[in-house]
Amino acid sequence: MDHVPGDTSPDPAPSDALPDVAPQLRALRRRRGLTLEAAAQRAGLSPAHLSRLETGNRQPSLPMLLALSRIYGTTVSELLGEAPPERDPVVRADRSEPVEADGWIYRQAGGAGRALQCLRVHVPYATRADIVRVHPGEEWIHVLEGRVRLALGEAVHVLEPGDSAHFDSLTPHRIGAATSGGAELLFVHTLMQSPVAELCLGDGTPHRR
Repeated sequence: MDHVPGDTSPDPAPSDALPDVAPQLRALRRRRGLTLEAAAQRAGLSPAHLSRLETGNRQPSLPMLLALSRIYGTTVSELLGEAPPERDPVVRADRSEPVEADGWIYRQAGGAGRALQCLRVHVPYATRADIVRVHPGEEWIHVLEGRVRLALGEAVHVLEPGDSAHFDSLTPHRIGAATSGGAELLFVHTLMQSPVAELCLGDGTPHRR
């Protein structure tokens, strides 16, 4: 069921930065036949937090949008309510509106409804609070500006402009800028699903907000 009893914590004012994401999140979850509790467990969120996302009282971060898109078998574009009439192979720069969530600023760099999601991302400075993510699929990043700190398992790599990384997303990973002003990168990931997908971990335990 969608009602979360006993949740009396105050909600922040709704944000209009992602105007279509709240109804899309609820509609896509129901289309997948998932309860609020089941979807929240797969995403590493509390049911109360996912409920706030679906009612527009919380704004999802980019990692949350990516995780939820995998759970629901869709794309970030569909979560944002974008439904182009046809698949145009060309993505024009002037038609790609930036979206900001929790310091991440990103633009669509690929077509909607594809198995590959391609984004141009501004990544904020890395902190210890950044979420470690684990999920099926592959990711590829290419640094355009600034320096990026990529943690893969126990290894930490610092990527310079022009450097790339291609890795299995089942490897626990964290991405953040190594420069205070952030970094610009191209980000590509596969859209894959699994019954045990979408674990968002912090220090080895399920991440809750």
